[in-house]
Amino acid sequence: MKSSDISRFVRYDMWRRTTTEFDGFFQRLGYAIIRTIVLVARGFGSKNLNDKAKSLTYSLIFAVVPILAMVVAVAKGFGVVDVIERQLNASFLGETNMVPTIMQMVDRYLSTAQGGVFVGIGLIVLLWAVYSFFQSVETAFNKIWNVQKSRSVLHQVTTYIAILVLIPVLIVCSAGISIFLHATMSGLLSEDGSLHEFFHNGGATTLQFGICWLLFTGMYIAIPNTKVHFLSALIPGVIMGSLFQVLQMLSVYLIAMLGRTSIVYGAFATIPILMTWLQYTSLLILIGAEMSYAIQNNEEFEYEEDLKKMSRRYKDFIMLYLLSIIVRRFEADEAPLTAHELAIRDYLPIRLVNQLLGRMVETGILREVYVEGKEEKTYQPALDTHKITCGMVVERIESQGTELFLQNPSPEMQDFWKRYIQIKKDNQTLDQILINQL
Repeated sequence: MKSSDISRFVRYDMWRRTTTEFDGFFQRLGYAIIRTIVLVARGFGSKNLNDKAKSLTYSLIFAVVPILAMVVAVAKGFGVVDVIERQLNASFLGETNMVPTIMQMVDRYLSTAQGGVFVGIGLIVLLWAVYSFFQSVETAFNKIWNVQKSRSVLHQVTTYIAILVLIPVLIVCSAGISIFLHATMSGLLSEDGSLHEFFHNGGATTLQFGICWLLFTGMYIAIPNTKVHFLSALIPGVIMGSLFQVLQMLSVYLIAMLGRTSIVYGAFATIPILMTWLQYTSLLILIGAEMSYAIQNNEEFEYEEDLKKMSRRYKDFIMLYLLSIIVRRFEADEAPLTAHELAIRDYLPIRLVNQLLGRMVETGILREVYVEGKEEKTYQPALDTHKITCGMVVERIESQGTELFLQNPSPEMQDFWKRYIQIKKDNQTLDQILINQL
């Protein structure tokens, strides 16, 4: 296959079939995987995920101590600070020998927050540092999801606090399950120590992966200011959570190798590894968010290149066709359809259907109705169906938006506008009038 054929398939042919047109589950799944890979690769470049990851890395460096301070403060409330510290020592940070230093910084940070010069000023600074980091993460996620509006400040604060409370809870639960597995395996496999060690280590590793999967999946659901389907978050959550664990293992191996081979610069060599680990962690998080967006909005990119070049006449034709279906079903007293059902009915791209239905709602031709048994909104006529004409619909669509906004139109232009509007009102077709006669 030529490179030009591959390029054409990726840009056009792959998107010229709607999801409902595929034969069988595996063909649908195969196309969905290829489309998702293409969309993630496209989003990686167009949305500058690498630059966003670098920016997020610096935000994380400044926020890591305040975040840990909040987690430790919550852990102190539950009386499980020792468990948090043990988990940190078991992670990549433990290999860098930075956990004691970090915990000392956290203790000083909490002391400062409790005894600021002004009452509560230390606590405010701590909360602001944590809030700023999570807000930067949410902003990055919203840009990936093309969400224009962020949550309200109150909603942001409650969401971020919930995340910080859940982190120590998950850590404690994982530690508890690990202890339970260890005790169970010790009792069942005490006669064979090697077998016990194998099951114990395997169970602990599986548990670590499981916790990562939960954290990444929850992050992809909770942080964007839009509704994210569970499956759209679970798939990248499992993939990126696994890659995060692999990255952590690789970093631990590099630090251990440097500790054996370098005498002078071994300790300092952990700093660039730590920075690289943070950057690639941020990049994995953002790529996972892009993957989540691509999985959930796969259908939105069907016929994408064709829609960009779509003629006005063909767009009006599909709009009138959709309206005719809605009107006929309304007059026959049949259940109204959702945008997705209308798209499936004639294998239409969902993006075009949503766009055309939205324009007809804005111009007062259709109205959105929520009916029992359907989670999505449906569409019904907003006018007397016996008064809806094709000319009236096209006229409303054509006149939608602002007009006559020029500050200093010439008299000749004003006269031309009046003649043009009069011709439209008289239902004359413009092809009957020469341009030099208008």
